[in-house]
Amino acid sequence: MNEQRPDIIQHRYDKMDKLREDGIEPFAYSYNQTHHSADIIGNFESLSESEEKVSVAGRLLSIRGHGKSAFAHILDRKGKIQIYVKKNVVGDEQYELFQLFDIGDFIGIEGTVFKTRTGEITVNAESLTMLAKSLYPLPEKWHGLADKEIRYRQRYLDLIANQEVVELFRKRTEIYKAIREFLDSHGFVEVETPILQPIYGGGFARPFLTHFNALDMDVYLRIADELYLKRLIVGGMERVYEFCKDFRNEGLDRSHNPEFSMVELYCAYWDYKDMMDFYEKMMENIAQKVNGSYEVEHEKGKINLKGPYKRIPMLDAIAEKTGVDFAGTDYEKARELAKEAGVDVENKRNWGQVVEEVFGEKVQPDLIQPTFITDFPADISPLARPHREKPGYSERFEIYIAGEELGNAFSELNDPVVQRQKFEELQTLRQKGDDEAPPLDEDFLHALEYGMPPTAGLGFGLDRMVMLLTNSHSIRDVIFFPMMRPEVSGEDPEE
Repeated sequence: MNEQRPDIIQHRYDKMDKLREDGIEPFAYSYNQTHHSADIIGNFESLSESEEKVSVAGRLLSIRGHGKSAFAHILDRKGKIQIYVKKNVVGDEQYELFQLFDIGDFIGIEGTVFKTRTGEITVNAESLTMLAKSLYPLPEKWHGLADKEIRYRQRYLDLIANQEVVELFRKRTEIYKAIREFLDSHGFVEVETPILQPIYGGGFARPFLTHFNALDMDVYLRIADELYLKRLIVGGMERVYEFCKDFRNEGLDRSHNPEFSMVELYCAYWDYKDMMDFYEKMMENIAQKVNGSYEVEHEKGKINLKGPYKRIPMLDAIAEKTGVDFAGTDYEKARELAKEAGVDVENKRNWGQVVEEVFGEKVQPDLIQPTFITDFPADISPLARPHREKPGYSERFEIYIAGEELGNAFSELNDPVVQRQKFEELQTLRQKGDDEAPPLDEDFLHALEYGMPPTAGLGFGLDRMVMLLTNSHSIRDVIFFPMMRPEVSGEDPEE
Protein backbone atom coordinates (compact mmCIF):
# COMPACT_ATOMS: atom_id res chain seq x y z
CA MET A 1 0.00 0.00 0.00
CA ASN A 2 1.43 3.37 -1.06
CA GLU A 3 1.58 5.97 1.66
CA GLN A 4 0.17 9.40 0.95
CA ARG A 5 3.03 11.81 0.45
CA PRO A 6 3.02 15.59 0.04
CA ASP A 7 3.32 16.58 -3.61
CA ILE A 8 6.81 18.03 -3.18
CA ILE A 9 8.07 14.68 -1.86
CA GLN A 10 6.05 12.56 -4.28
CA HIS A 11 7.62 14.53 -7.13
CA ARG A 12 11.05 13.34 -5.98
CA TYR A 13 9.86 9.73 -5.75
CA ASP A 14 8.55 10.07 -9.29
CA LYS A 15 11.95 11.28 -10.45
CA MET A 16 13.58 8.30 -8.76
CA ASP A 17 11.21 5.97 -10.59
CA LYS A 18 11.94 7.74 -13.88
CA LEU A 19 15.68 7.27 -13.35
CA ARG A 20 15.17 3.54 -12.91
CA GLU A 21 12.92 3.40 -15.97
CA ASP A 22 15.78 4.99 -17.92
CA GLY A 23 18.18 2.34 -16.63
CA ILE A 24 19.94 4.69 -14.22
CA GLU A 25 20.52 3.53 -10.63
CA PRO A 26 19.56 6.46 -8.33
CA PHE A 27 21.82 5.13 -5.54
CA ALA A 28 25.28 4.44 -6.94
CA TYR A 29 27.73 1.91 -5.50
CA SER A 30 30.82 4.15 -5.82
CA TYR A 31 32.34 7.07 -7.67
CA ASN A 32 35.90 7.98 -8.60
CA GLN A 33 36.28 11.34 -6.85
CA THR A 34 39.67 12.75 -7.93
CA HIS A 35 39.44 16.23 -6.43
CA HIS A 36 37.62 18.14 -3.70
CA SER A 37 36.36 21.70 -4.04
CA ALA A 38 39.24 23.26 -2.09
CA ASP A 39 41.80 21.28 -4.12
CA ILE A 40 40.43 22.71 -7.35
CA ILE A 41 40.25 26.26 -6.04
CA GLY A 42 43.75 26.05 -4.55
CA ASN A 43 45.28 24.59 -7.71
CA PHE A 44 43.21 26.41 -10.31
CA GLU A 45 46.08 27.82 -12.36
CA SER A 46 47.78 24.48 -12.99
CA LEU A 47 44.48 22.65 -13.56
CA SER A 48 43.20 25.21 -16.05
CA GLU A 49 46.49 25.49 -17.95
CA SER A 50 46.84 21.72 -18.29
CA GLU A 51 43.11 21.27 -19.00
CA GLU A 52 43.28 18.30 -16.66
CA LYS A 53 39.96 16.61 -16.09
CA VAL A 54 38.63 16.54 -12.56
CA SER A 55 35.92 14.44 -10.97
CA VAL A 56 34.11 16.08 -8.08
CA ALA A 57 31.21 14.81 -6.00
CA GLY A 58 28.93 16.29 -3.42
CA ARG A 59 25.47 17.44 -2.42
CA LEU A 60 23.64 19.70 -4.86
CA LEU A 61 22.89 23.01 -3.14
CA SER A 62 21.50 25.24 -5.88
CA ILE A 63 20.47 25.22 -9.54
CA ARG A 64 20.13 28.28 -11.77
CA GLY A 65 18.80 27.30 -15.20
CA HIS A 66 19.29 29.27 -18.40
CA GLY A 67 17.47 27.31 -21.08
CA LYS A 68 20.09 24.99 -22.56
CA SER A 69 22.59 25.61 -19.78
CA ALA A 70 22.65 25.91 -16.01
CA PHE A 71 24.90 26.82 -13.13
CA ALA A 72 24.79 24.91 -9.87
CA HIS A 73 26.77 24.52 -6.64
CA ILE A 74 27.75 21.34 -4.85
CA LEU A 75 29.01 20.88 -1.29
CA ASP A 76 31.73 18.39 -0.37
CA ARG A 77 33.72 17.92 2.82
CA LYS A 78 36.10 20.75 1.92
CA GLY A 79 33.58 23.37 0.86
CA LYS A 80 31.51 24.49 -2.12
CA ILE A 81 32.26 24.76 -5.82
CA GLN A 82 30.26 25.88 -8.83
CA ILE A 83 29.53 23.64 -11.80
CA TYR A 84 28.38 24.60 -15.30
CA VAL A 85 26.20 22.26 -17.33
CA LYS A 86 25.71 23.03 -21.02
CA LYS A 87 23.49 20.89 -23.21
CA ASN A 88 25.74 20.90 -26.28
CA VAL A 89 28.71 19.80 -24.13
CA VAL A 90 27.16 17.00 -22.06
CA GLY A 91 24.73 15.90 -24.78
CA ASP A 92 20.95 15.50 -24.86
CA GLU A 93 20.83 12.34 -22.73
CA GLN A 94 22.99 13.76 -19.95
CA TYR A 95 21.11 17.04 -20.01
CA GLU A 96 17.84 15.17 -19.59
CA LEU A 97 19.43 13.40 -16.64
CA PHE A 98 20.28 16.79 -15.19
CA GLN A 99 16.58 17.72 -15.30
CA LEU A 100 15.94 14.88 -12.84
CA PHE A 101 18.37 16.33 -10.30
CA ASP A 102 16.98 18.08 -7.21
CA ILE A 103 18.59 20.22 -4.55
CA GLY A 104 19.86 17.80 -1.92
CA ASP A 105 20.91 15.07 -4.37
CA PHE A 106 24.44 13.71 -4.31
CA ILE A 107 25.92 13.96 -7.78
CA GLY A 108 29.24 13.45 -9.54
CA ILE A 109 30.66 15.76 -12.22
CA GLU A 110 33.60 15.21 -14.52
CA GLY A 111 35.07 18.05 -16.56
CA THR A 112 37.66 20.80 -16.82
CA VAL A 113 37.92 23.99 -14.80
CA PHE A 114 37.56 27.63 -15.82
CA LYS A 115 36.66 31.02 -14.41
CA THR A 116 33.37 32.70 -15.20
CA ARG A 117 33.14 36.35 -16.19
CA THR A 118 32.50 37.16 -12.55
CA GLY A 119 35.73 35.38 -11.58
CA GLU A 120 34.19 32.30 -9.93
CA ILE A 121 36.16 29.06 -10.34
CA THR A 122 33.86 26.53 -11.98
CA VAL A 123 33.86 22.95 -13.25
CA ASN A 124 32.69 22.77 -16.84
CA ALA A 125 30.74 19.50 -16.81
CA GLU A 126 31.38 16.93 -19.52
CA SER A 127 29.55 14.09 -17.78
CA LEU A 128 27.12 13.78 -14.87
CA THR A 129 26.37 10.91 -12.48
CA MET A 130 23.52 10.46 -10.03
CA LEU A 131 25.02 9.16 -6.78
CA ALA A 132 22.15 9.33 -4.26
CA LYS A 133 18.66 10.71 -4.77
CA SER A 134 17.41 12.96 -1.98
CA LEU A 135 13.79 11.93 -1.46
CA TYR A 136 13.10 14.56 1.15
CA PRO A 137 13.72 18.27 0.50
CA LEU A 138 16.14 20.15 2.69
CA PRO A 139 14.51 22.53 5.17
CA GLU A 140 13.30 25.70 3.50
CA LYS A 141 15.91 27.70 5.37
CA TRP A 142 18.66 25.11 5.02
CA HIS A 143 21.16 27.85 4.18
CA GLY A 144 20.73 29.34 7.64
CA LEU A 145 19.16 26.65 9.78
CA ALA A 146 18.71 28.27 13.18
CA ASP A 147 16.16 26.15 15.05
CA LYS A 148 18.23 24.56 17.80
CA GLU A 149 15.77 21.71 18.32
CA ILE A 150 16.19 20.70 14.66
CA ARG A 151 19.95 21.29 14.77
CA TYR A 152 20.49 19.01 17.75
CA ARG A 153 17.96 16.32 16.85
CA GLN A 154 18.88 16.19 13.17
CA ARG A 155 22.57 17.02 13.23
CA TYR A 156 22.92 15.94 9.61
CA LEU A 157 20.78 18.94 8.58
CA ASP A 158 22.84 21.20 10.82
CA LEU A 159 26.04 20.06 9.12
CA ILE A 160 24.54 20.66 5.68
CA ALA A 161 23.22 24.09 6.60
CA ASN A 162 25.95 25.55 8.76
CA GLN A 163 29.54 25.27 7.60
CA GLU A 164 30.74 26.76 10.89
CA VAL A 165 29.35 23.69 12.67
CA VAL A 166 31.44 21.46 10.42
CA GLU A 167 34.49 23.56 11.29
CA LEU A 168 33.69 23.32 15.01
CA PHE A 169 33.69 19.54 14.92
CA ARG A 170 36.87 19.52 12.85
CA LYS A 171 38.42 21.64 15.57
CA ARG A 172 37.23 19.10 18.12
CA THR A 173 39.24 16.47 16.23
CA GLU A 174 42.25 18.81 16.22
CA ILE A 175 41.95 19.20 19.99
CA TYR A 176 41.92 15.42 20.44
CA LYS A 177 44.98 15.12 18.22
CA ALA A 178 46.85 17.87 20.11
CA ILE A 179 46.14 16.21 23.47
CA ARG A 180 47.33 12.83 22.23
CA GLU A 181 50.50 14.29 20.74
CA PHE A 182 51.29 16.14 23.97
CA LEU A 183 50.73 13.13 26.21
CA ASP A 184 52.59 10.77 23.86
CA SER A 185 55.54 13.17 23.76
CA HIS A 186 55.77 12.97 27.56
CA GLY A 187 55.94 9.19 27.68
CA PHE A 188 52.29 8.42 28.42
CA VAL A 189 50.79 5.25 26.96
CA GLU A 190 47.20 5.26 25.67
CA VAL A 191 45.13 2.39 27.08
CA GLU A 192 41.54 1.16 27.22
CA THR A 193 39.59 0.04 30.28
CA PRO A 194 36.10 -1.50 30.65
CA ILE A 195 32.96 0.52 30.06
CA LEU A 196 30.78 -2.21 31.59
CA GLN A 197 31.83 -2.68 35.21
CA PRO A 198 30.55 -5.00 37.95
CA ILE A 199 31.32 -2.28 40.51
CA TYR A 200 31.38 1.37 39.52
CA GLY A 201 33.70 3.88 41.15
CA GLY A 202 36.08 6.78 40.74
CA GLY A 203 33.59 9.54 41.42
CA PHE A 204 30.37 10.64 43.04
CA ALA A 205 27.54 9.97 40.61
CA ARG A 206 24.49 7.83 40.00
CA PRO A 207 25.32 5.15 37.44
CA PHE A 208 23.34 3.63 34.60
CA LEU A 209 22.47 -0.01 35.24
CA THR A 210 22.14 -2.74 32.64
CA HIS A 211 22.03 -6.54 32.61
CA PHE A 212 24.60 -8.95 31.19
CA ASN A 213 22.51 -11.88 29.94
CA ALA A 214 25.37 -14.34 29.35
CA LEU A 215 26.44 -14.21 33.00
CA ASP A 216 23.00 -13.30 34.37
CA MET A 217 24.43 -10.36 36.30
CA ASP A 218 23.80 -6.64 36.59
CA VAL A 219 26.61 -4.37 35.43
CA TYR A 220 27.09 -0.61 35.39
CA LEU A 221 28.21 1.82 32.73
CA ARG A 222 31.35 3.42 34.10
CA ILE A 223 31.17 6.81 35.76
CA ALA A 224 34.97 7.17 35.67
CA ASP A 225 38.10 5.23 34.66
CA GLU A 226 40.12 5.95 37.76
CA LEU A 227 40.17 2.65 39.60
CA TYR A 228 41.09 0.61 36.52
CA LEU A 229 43.82 3.02 35.42
CA LYS A 230 45.35 2.93 38.90
CA ARG A 231 45.41 -0.86 38.68
CA LEU A 232 47.70 -0.34 35.66
CA ILE A 233 49.97 1.87 37.74
CA VAL A 234 50.14 -0.97 40.28
CA GLY A 235 51.15 -3.18 37.36
CA GLY A 236 54.15 -0.93 36.64
CA MET A 237 52.98 1.01 33.57
CA GLU A 238 53.91 4.34 35.29
CA ARG A 239 52.31 6.73 32.75
CA VAL A 240 48.91 5.94 31.24
CA TYR A 241 45.98 7.82 29.75
CA GLU A 242 42.61 7.04 28.24
CA PHE A 243 40.16 8.89 26.01
CA CYS A 244 36.96 7.62 27.50
CA LYS A 245 33.21 7.77 27.33
CA ASP A 246 31.71 8.01 30.80
CA PHE A 247 28.06 7.87 31.82
CA ARG A 248 26.39 9.55 34.76
CA ASN A 249 22.68 9.27 35.41
CA GLU A 250 22.16 12.94 36.09
CA GLY A 251 20.29 15.92 34.72
CA LEU A 252 20.68 17.81 31.48
CA ASP A 253 21.82 21.41 31.37
CA ARG A 254 24.15 23.76 29.55
CA SER A 255 27.30 22.00 30.77
CA HIS A 256 26.08 18.46 31.49
CA ASN A 257 25.22 15.55 29.21
CA PRO A 258 24.74 12.09 30.76
CA GLU A 259 27.09 10.57 28.16
CA PHE A 260 30.28 12.61 28.01
CA SER A 261 33.91 12.39 26.93
CA MET A 262 36.91 12.64 29.21
CA VAL A 263 40.63 12.10 29.36
CA GLU A 264 42.05 10.51 32.49
CA LEU A 265 45.80 10.23 33.01
CA TYR A 266 48.03 8.93 35.79
CA CYS A 267 51.72 9.44 36.38
CA ALA A 268 53.78 7.51 38.91
CA TYR A 269 56.13 9.49 41.17
CA TRP A 270 54.27 12.79 40.71
CA ASP A 271 52.08 14.64 43.20
CA TYR A 272 49.25 17.10 42.60
CA LYS A 273 51.62 20.07 42.28
CA ASP A 274 53.49 18.31 39.49
CA MET A 275 50.14 17.71 37.80
CA MET A 276 49.23 21.39 38.09
CA ASP A 277 52.43 22.34 36.28
CA PHE A 278 51.75 19.70 33.63
CA TYR A 279 48.17 20.87 33.06
CA GLU A 280 49.37 24.44 32.46
CA LYS A 281 51.87 23.29 29.86
CA MET A 282 49.29 21.06 28.20
CA MET A 283 46.69 23.84 27.91
CA GLU A 284 49.27 26.26 26.53
CA ASN A 285 50.30 23.68 23.95
CA ILE A 286 46.74 22.85 22.89
CA ALA A 287 45.70 26.51 22.61
CA GLN A 288 48.69 27.29 20.40
CA LYS A 289 48.23 24.25 18.15
CA VAL A 290 44.48 24.60 17.74
CA ASN A 291 43.89 28.37 17.86
CA GLY A 292 47.38 29.74 17.25
CA SER A 293 47.16 31.88 20.38
CA TYR A 294 47.09 31.64 24.15
CA GLU A 295 44.09 33.96 24.19
CA VAL A 296 40.58 32.62 23.70
CA GLU A 297 37.60 34.75 22.74
CA HIS A 298 34.73 33.80 25.03
CA GLU A 299 31.26 35.06 25.81
CA LYS A 300 32.48 35.79 29.35
CA GLY A 301 35.46 37.79 28.14
CA LYS A 302 38.90 37.22 26.70
CA ILE A 303 40.63 34.35 28.49
CA ASN A 304 44.41 33.95 28.64
CA LEU A 305 45.58 30.34 28.80
CA LYS A 306 49.23 31.26 29.24
CA GLY A 307 50.52 30.05 32.61
CA PRO A 308 51.12 30.37 35.45
CA TYR A 309 47.51 30.13 36.62
CA LYS A 310 46.25 31.44 39.95
CA ARG A 311 46.35 28.86 42.75
CA ILE A 312 44.19 29.27 45.83
CA PRO A 313 42.88 26.88 48.53
CA MET A 314 39.11 26.36 48.48
CA LEU A 315 38.45 27.91 51.90
CA ASP A 316 40.57 30.96 51.06
CA ALA A 317 38.65 31.43 47.80
CA ILE A 318 35.35 31.34 49.71
CA ALA A 319 36.56 33.78 52.36
CA GLU A 320 38.00 36.11 49.71
CA LYS A 321 34.73 36.19 47.78
CA THR A 322 32.12 36.09 50.56
CA GLY A 323 33.87 37.01 53.77
CA VAL A 324 32.71 33.70 55.29
CA ASP A 325 35.48 31.67 56.94
CA PHE A 326 34.79 27.95 57.33
CA ALA A 327 38.20 27.17 58.83
CA GLY A 328 37.91 25.42 62.18
CA THR A 329 34.14 24.93 61.95
CA ASP A 330 32.30 21.68 62.43
CA TYR A 331 29.41 20.30 60.36
CA GLU A 332 26.64 22.11 62.24
CA LYS A 333 28.47 25.46 62.29
CA ALA A 334 29.25 25.12 58.59
CA ARG A 335 25.55 24.52 57.85
CA GLU A 336 24.67 27.62 59.85
CA LEU A 337 27.20 29.77 57.97
CA ALA A 338 26.00 28.42 54.64
CA LYS A 339 22.37 29.27 55.40
CA GLU A 340 23.42 32.77 56.48
CA ALA A 341 25.13 33.11 53.10
CA GLY A 342 21.88 32.12 51.38
CA VAL A 343 22.99 28.65 50.27
CA ASP A 344 20.66 25.65 50.65
CA VAL A 345 22.63 22.77 52.17
CA GLU A 346 19.71 20.78 53.56
CA ASN A 347 20.70 17.57 51.77
CA LYS A 348 24.45 17.85 52.43
CA ARG A 349 25.60 15.09 54.73
CA ASN A 350 29.11 16.13 55.84
CA TRP A 351 31.22 19.21 56.39
CA GLY A 352 33.00 19.00 53.04
CA GLN A 353 29.76 18.80 51.07
CA VAL A 354 28.52 21.96 52.78
CA VAL A 355 31.72 23.84 52.00
CA GLU A 356 31.75 22.62 48.41
CA GLU A 357 28.15 23.73 47.88
CA VAL A 358 28.94 27.24 49.09
CA PHE A 359 31.97 27.35 46.82
CA GLY A 360 29.97 26.15 43.82
CA GLU A 361 27.22 28.71 44.27
CA LYS A 362 29.15 31.75 45.47
CA VAL A 363 32.65 31.46 44.01
CA GLN A 364 32.79 29.23 40.94
CA PRO A 365 30.71 31.36 38.53
CA ASP A 366 33.20 34.24 38.81
CA LEU A 367 36.33 32.18 38.14
CA ILE A 368 36.80 33.36 34.56
CA GLN A 369 40.57 33.29 34.15
CA PRO A 370 42.24 29.89 34.71
CA THR A 371 42.33 29.15 38.44
CA PHE A 372 43.43 26.10 40.40
CA ILE A 373 41.26 25.60 43.48
CA THR A 374 43.33 23.47 45.84
CA ASP A 375 43.21 21.68 49.18
CA PHE A 376 39.67 20.27 49.17
CA PRO A 377 38.05 18.91 52.33
CA ALA A 378 39.20 15.34 52.89
CA ASP A 379 35.68 14.03 53.44
CA ILE A 380 34.70 14.76 49.82
CA SER A 381 37.98 13.42 48.42
CA PRO A 382 38.02 9.71 49.27
CA LEU A 383 40.55 8.77 46.59
CA ALA A 384 43.03 11.58 47.32
CA ARG A 385 45.93 11.57 49.75
CA PRO A 386 45.49 13.46 53.01
CA HIS A 387 47.23 16.83 52.85
CA ARG A 388 50.75 16.50 54.22
CA GLU A 389 50.50 19.87 56.06
CA LYS A 390 46.77 20.48 56.62
CA PRO A 391 44.88 17.85 58.65
CA GLY A 392 41.31 17.43 57.41
CA TYR A 393 42.18 18.42 53.84
CA SER A 394 43.37 16.58 50.77
CA GLU A 395 46.01 17.10 48.11
CA ARG A 396 43.51 17.79 45.38
CA PHE A 397 42.83 20.51 42.86
CA GLU A 398 40.17 21.40 40.35
CA ILE A 399 40.81 23.73 37.44
CA TYR A 400 38.18 26.39 36.69
CA ILE A 401 38.00 28.45 33.51
CA ALA A 402 35.10 30.64 32.36
CA GLY A 403 33.14 29.63 35.45
CA GLU A 404 33.28 25.92 34.61
CA GLU A 405 35.17 23.06 36.20
CA LEU A 406 37.45 21.65 33.51
CA GLY A 407 39.49 19.12 35.47
CA ASN A 408 39.99 17.30 38.76
CA ALA A 409 43.28 15.93 40.11
CA PHE A 410 44.80 14.33 43.19
CA SER A 411 47.92 13.16 44.80
CA GLU A 412 46.48 9.65 44.71
CA LEU A 413 45.83 7.74 47.89
CA ASN A 414 48.02 4.62 47.77
CA ASP A 415 47.78 3.36 51.36
CA PRO A 416 45.38 0.37 51.19
CA VAL A 417 44.51 0.58 54.90
CA VAL A 418 43.50 4.26 54.72
CA GLN A 419 41.75 3.68 51.41
CA ARG A 420 39.62 0.95 52.99
CA GLN A 421 38.69 3.32 55.80
CA LYS A 422 37.65 5.95 53.25
CA PHE A 423 35.53 3.45 51.35
CA GLU A 424 33.88 2.31 54.57
CA GLU A 425 33.00 5.93 55.39
CA LEU A 426 31.36 6.17 51.99
CA GLN A 427 29.22 3.14 52.80
CA THR A 428 27.91 5.06 55.79
CA LEU A 429 26.86 7.87 53.43
CA ARG A 430 25.17 5.30 51.18
CA GLN A 431 23.24 3.96 54.14
CA LYS A 432 22.08 7.51 54.92
CA GLY A 433 20.64 7.76 51.42
CA ASP A 434 23.47 9.32 49.40
CA ASP A 435 22.94 7.47 46.10
CA GLU A 436 25.99 9.16 44.53
CA ALA A 437 28.50 7.67 46.97
CA PRO A 438 30.33 4.79 45.24
CA PRO A 439 30.36 1.22 46.61
CA LEU A 440 33.38 -0.49 48.13
CA ASP A 441 35.62 -2.16 45.54
CA GLU A 442 37.43 -5.11 47.14
CA ASP A 443 39.47 -5.95 44.04
CA PHE A 444 40.82 -2.41 43.82
CA LEU A 445 41.80 -2.54 47.50
CA HIS A 446 43.50 -5.87 46.86
CA ALA A 447 45.46 -4.31 43.99
CA LEU A 448 46.68 -1.53 46.32
CA GLU A 449 47.89 -4.18 48.76
CA TYR A 450 50.49 -5.18 46.17
CA GLY A 451 51.81 -1.61 46.29
CA MET A 452 51.17 1.46 44.15
CA PRO A 453 53.97 4.03 43.84
CA PRO A 454 53.34 7.71 44.62
CA THR A 455 51.04 8.82 41.82
CA ALA A 456 49.21 11.90 40.56
CA GLY A 457 46.01 11.56 38.53
CA LEU A 458 44.03 14.00 36.43
CA GLY A 459 40.67 13.77 34.72
CA PHE A 460 39.34 16.51 32.44
CA GLY A 461 36.22 16.86 30.36
CA LEU A 462 36.78 16.97 26.62
CA ASP A 463 33.36 18.42 25.87
CA ARG A 464 33.94 21.39 28.15
CA MET A 465 37.43 21.89 26.77
CA VAL A 466 35.98 22.03 23.26
CA MET A 467 33.33 24.49 24.50
CA LEU A 468 36.09 26.71 25.84
CA LEU A 469 38.33 26.61 22.77
CA THR A 470 35.45 27.14 20.31
CA ASN A 471 33.51 29.70 22.38
CA SER A 472 30.43 27.46 22.42
CA HIS A 473 27.61 28.29 24.80
CA SER A 474 26.22 24.80 25.35
CA ILE A 475 27.65 21.30 25.63
CA ARG A 476 25.04 20.29 23.07
CA ASP A 477 26.81 22.51 20.53
CA VAL A 478 29.96 20.36 20.71
CA ILE A 479 28.44 16.86 20.85
CA PHE A 480 27.28 15.46 17.52
CA PHE A 481 24.21 13.75 18.99
CA PRO A 482 23.41 15.11 22.46
CA MET A 483 20.78 13.55 24.66
CA MET A 484 17.41 15.24 24.14
CA ARG A 485 14.01 15.01 25.75
CA PRO A 486 11.34 13.24 23.68
CA GLU A 487 9.93 15.66 21.15
CA VAL A 488 6.40 15.27 22.52
CA SER A 489 7.39 17.02 25.76
CA GLY A 490 8.20 20.25 24.00
CA GLU A 491 10.46 21.24 26.89
CA ASP A 492 14.04 22.37 26.66
CA PRO A 493 16.16 21.03 29.56
CA GLU A 494 18.38 24.11 29.38
CA GLU A 495 15.53 26.52 30.01
